[in-house]
This record gives sequence, C-alpha cells and structure tokens, in this order.
Amino acid sequence: MLKKIPIEHLQIGMYVHDLCGSWLSHAFWRTSFAVDKPEILNKLRAGAVQEVWIDTSRGLDVPDSSPASAPPAALAAFTHDTTPATLGQELQRAAALCAEAHDAVLHMFSEARMGQAVDLNTADTLVSAVCSSVERHPNALISVARLKTADNYTYMHSVAVCGLMVALARKMGMDAAQVRQAGMAGLLHDMGKAHSRLEILNKPGALTDEEFKHMQQHPVKGYVMLQGVVEDEEVLEACLHHHERMDGKGYPHGLSAPNLRPITRMAAICDVYDAITSNRPYKQGWSPGVALQRMAQWCPAHLDAHIFETFVKTIGLYPIGSLVRLHSGLLGVVCAPAENSISTPHVVAFYDIAAQRMLQPAKLLDLNKLPQERIVASEDPAQWPFTNLEALWQKAAASAG
Repeated sequence: MLKKIPIEHLQIGMYVHDLCGSWLSHAFWRTSFAVDKPEILNKLRAGAVQEVWIDTSRGLDVPDSSPASAPPAALAAFTHDTTPATLGQELQRAAALCAEAHDAVLHMFSEARMGQAVDLNTADTLVSAVCSSVERHPNALISVARLKTADNYTYMHSVAVCGLMVALARKMGMDAAQVRQAGMAGLLHDMGKAHSRLEILNKPGALTDEEFKHMQQHPVKGYVMLQGVVEDEEVLEACLHHHERMDGKGYPHGLSAPNLRPITRMAAICDVYDAITSNRPYKQGWSPGVALQRMAQWCPAHLDAHIFETFVKTIGLYPIGSLVRLHSGLLGVVCAPAENSISTPHVVAFYDIAAQRMLQPAKLLDLNKLPQERIVASEDPAQWPFTNLEALWQKAAASAG
C-alpha cells in the first residue's frame, strides 16, 4: 500500500516509492529505494524534499497512519491563468505543475490498485491545469514532462501524454471541448497498468513472452476499470485501442485504420513519442530528434501519417532537447522553438567539431535571424560523450526569457 508522509516521519526500514516535488531539485538518481542506512535518511532529511510516498508492502509502515493522502489542492492554482508567457517563464511553472501532477496521478494509480474508482474530479482539474499551461506556452510542459526518471515513468508518462495530446489537438484546430477530451484520453490511457504486476511493470530488463502478454492486457483492464466512471466513448476507445496499428497488427484486438477514431490515432502517436524519448528501467530514451526520425519510418503502417505530420509541427522538426549539427561545423542543443518556423529554432551551440573543443562560453543562436547558419542533421547523443545536454537547453531557455 502506498502512503504519502512528511519527510520527518521517514524511518530506517521504510521503502521509498517516490519523492514528492520536482525531480529536478533533488540529488537522488533513483526515486524508489529502501531506506536501510542512516546516511540515506540523513541525506533525505537534509534536502529539499518535504514529503515522500512509501510502499508499506516493501518496508515499515507509519504507526497509526492513514491511507495515502489525496492530491494537493494546489493543483487547482494552475488552472486559472492563461496569459501568454515566454518559454523561460512557463518552464518554471511547468516544473511546479509536473510535481503536483505527479502526486495526483500517483494517488489515482494507488487508489485504482486498491479497487477504488478513478477520481474524475482530480483528473478534470489536472487536465484543466495542463490545458492552461499549454495555452500559456505550448512547448514548456511537454519539454519538462519528458525529463522523467525511470522510476517515476509510469506516472509522469500519463502527464506527458496528456500535454502532448492537448498541444496536438490545438494544432489540429479542435475546439475547446475536443482539446479537453484529448487531454483526458492522454491522462487516462494507461490506467490499466494499475492492475499490472509491479515486478513486471518495473522490470529492469527485457520481458519474457509471458510477461509481455501480461502487459498487453493493460488496455483492456483500463477500459473495464474506466467504464463505470467515464461516459465519453471516444476517451474510452482511446484508452482501449492506443496500441492498435494502422495495418491491423497491434493489440488488443488487431483493429486497422478504418476502425480507429482520430483521437485513438492521436493517442498512439503521443504515447509512442513519450515512451521512446523516456529513460526506462531497461533502456535509455532516444533524443527527440532521433525519435521523430524513427517514427517517420513507422508511418503509415504503424502510425497515421497525416496526424504525424501535424504532430511534428506541434513539437517542431527539431524539438527542444534535440542535438543538432550546424552548417558551420558546430554542435548545439535546441533550446526554444522559432516563432513561425519548425526548421529554424533557437540553438545553444557548445562544441566545435573540427577543433574538437568545447565553446567557452556556449553561444545562443536564433537560426531564424541567421540565414548563413542552418541545421544540417540531427545527431544521436549516444554517439557523443556529452552528459549535460538537458542542463544546457534548460539554462539557455530560462535565460532567454
């Protein structure tokens, strides 16, 4: 059973399931571990983390404590303001929103594991908060939500897909009700994983055939779970069929293009993109640029080619965080989209390939204003010995306003 407790109640012998607050602000590279040494407990109490989720099935419980607390009411504070913001401004709010959203989704999954109905009030509030963030700046929350850890993937994946669905629906010209519908489908699409075996869900290696078949049941489990509380058939279908393929070779029912609604095709694209760009227990995620290249190859057999084109326009041909090679021979990381172009983003150039040296300081380039400079290729970060690419674009984006 999962419980959320203040950090001062944490004791040796407990098992931390997750750390509350932004995962960008603490020093732990894992967020799920046993508190089995005094130095671990002291490090946690000395840090910025104020609350943690503990798993009482894997460690000690808090004496006479209550079940996992409800998600914080602070989530509603993110739903009101839709005033346009710069990327730098919204990145800060998006990080705070993601921290609150993570707790809300963890709470929803925890309740579902105990057989409770999904709390649609929490889901509605969260979708509203995501819609407001995307309206203030369409790229901030998507970029922050991608920076999940392997440990909190299950919960933050739901938040990330919600954000991607909202942004995609807006780019497709859908009305406000349809945008919220898309966001709800993204948020709830993986709720069936609440009834997946945790040792398989968190396995740090390849699944066996039997384990893969078990995981393939999660869309059906989610559909059955949500039927009693979700009235929107399109949302339910997206949850049930987001692993189907256009050529009919997906699961759970092998449906092909004529039987897949647009919202289901959207969910398939957003789900795949976030999954392959995220670090998982068994593999490192691809960079955004590499991910789009691979996904383009999966059209039209797996993914809807027309919707995928709109998806690329939504996040940019070179999404934030992409490693790119410039015409001048520099390497850079995309740190902000261009106002009216998907091919000329803002790039922080940091490495001279010919000279084999880092640029000190790195250069912030607006390619839209530099006709002599252009991106000639996306690069795979795995082929380069750089470990601070995420920090580079975050710092550049924040300083750009």
